[in-house]
Amino acid sequence: MDHPFLTSRRATIIECLLIFGLAVVPLFVSFPYRVNIFLSWEGAYRLSQGEMPYRDFGMPLGFGYWLVPALFFKLFGPSLISLVKAQVLLNIAGGLAFRSILRSLRVPTGVRVLSVLVYVLSYSFSNFWPWYNNTVIIYQLVGLAFLLPGLSRGKWSWLQLLAAAFFTFLSFFTKQDGGGMALLVCLALLGYHSLIEKRWRELGLFTAFYVLVACAFILPFVPYGFGYWFNHGQPPHNSRLSLKDILDEFLTLSQWIKFYLLIIVALLAPQLRNIKKLWQDKGQMLFILVTLGILVEAALFQVTSYTPPDNNIFYHAFATAFILTYLSRQLQIGAESLRPFLAGGVLVLLWWSGAYYKYISRILDRVLPAKQKVAMGGENVVSRNNFMLNPDTTNVPESQWVFSSLPEFRRIYMPPSTVEGIARLMERPEVKQNGRSLKVLNLTELTPLKHSIGYIDEKGPGTPLWHHLGVGMFNRQLAYFQEKIAEKKYDIVLYEHAPTLNNFFPFALQKDLQTHYRMVDSFLAPRRPTNAMIEVFVR
Repeated sequence: MDHPFLTSRRATIIECLLIFGLAVVPLFVSFPYRVNIFLSWEGAYRLSQGEMPYRDFGMPLGFGYWLVPALFFKLFGPSLISLVKAQVLLNIAGGLAFRSILRSLRVPTGVRVLSVLVYVLSYSFSNFWPWYNNTVIIYQLVGLAFLLPGLSRGKWSWLQLLAAAFFTFLSFFTKQDGGGMALLVCLALLGYHSLIEKRWRELGLFTAFYVLVACAFILPFVPYGFGYWFNHGQPPHNSRLSLKDILDEFLTLSQWIKFYLLIIVALLAPQLRNIKKLWQDKGQMLFILVTLGILVEAALFQVTSYTPPDNNIFYHAFATAFILTYLSRQLQIGAESLRPFLAGGVLVLLWWSGAYYKYISRILDRVLPAKQKVAMGGENVVSRNNFMLNPDTTNVPESQWVFSSLPEFRRIYMPPSTVEGIARLMERPEVKQNGRSLKVLNLTELTPLKHSIGYIDEKGPGTPLWHHLGVGMFNRQLAYFQEKIAEKKYDIVLYEHAPTLNNFFPFALQKDLQTHYRMVDSFLAPRRPTNAMIEVFVR
């Protein structure tokens, strides 16, 4: 009998090359300024400076999301590119955790390697920047990676359950919706395990550890208004759970999730004829519960975390692993053999070509530029590249963006107007003369300017980490800023006017600034498209 191509050692090498290799790609490229990355920088910077959440600043989330970026600010300095480095570590952790989950579920080696390829292409490769909707899933995967082996009677199972509880809570303390669903998935697995084994030790230990970790994270902050800031459905927060929204999203869209469910039910049809036997097969049931749990979570997550629209694509790799595992068994095809493995790899690369082709396309644009043929007589040529006309004459194409000389923005390019506006701001007499003593209210996405200028932010339980009205701050904070602006307490106020976004920076504050302050400059905000302006106000 021929030896399989994918031995255990060879599979591990390939998986590590995929996970580590694609994770480090961002370290060698430059990036355009990313929308909303200011929030990642701001939270990481404050933590790295020793500020305490809820005591020094408030936010509707836990601070799990900023822990790794804050560590990287300590190690590499508070530049935006340090956030990219932090995401490299998170992507590696997520990839290894996904691999560990599949090993615990005894997914065949060949299928596991192909599923890891799907995971890195579909999910981690596109996440170059840390963002809470991504970090919450990575912590969940790490928690599941510890939980599954912790269901055994092994010597260290209690320690694995402690780690599972820690990372599952950290997922919740990164984002409530994804973290809450992560907890439900874990409890479903533990509940089934307890019923089938008639042993409640693991469920009890996990629950006790989870409560212990939660108390350790939450109780120190209760005196600083934690209940007001942390969104658990109470006013002034708005719950995003809406049955109508969930039904609308699932029944009108969610094509991939419904397709996977259809295939999974078809593959399970033979086993469904004997439910009792399937229930007693612990390996199969854990695999089914993990896969269906992830699919249900993805269906809900796309409603509760609606921006950007591809937050929930982590489910593809789980569904792929399940479907290929059952197909390989029923068709008696082993993906460990060279030909099936190569064929599967080529098909996966074709399926997820969009993840990497956009980078190849940039090279092809230079080598094979598009040619426009003009017919005799000067006829107007209409093609797939120009049949739509863009009436927005203010947009600055990304190809024209440039770099700033400030170290906080190293390897990050922005519209020329933004870079020139930052340079003018740095040359203002108020900035050059006062520096650290300058009183600044920064209502823009350019939060790294805090470190560039050297000013110190306001602190206190009522100070919001970011200024999106109804999300990151509420009417109480709005009234506070209005009062301070009316009293002219700030030397400089930077305000970002983003008219297409609902109070992303409160519209009311712009009106107050126009009344009590003098606008001395304006320039484009680093958004795509460039449809927002940053305005500089002085007393």
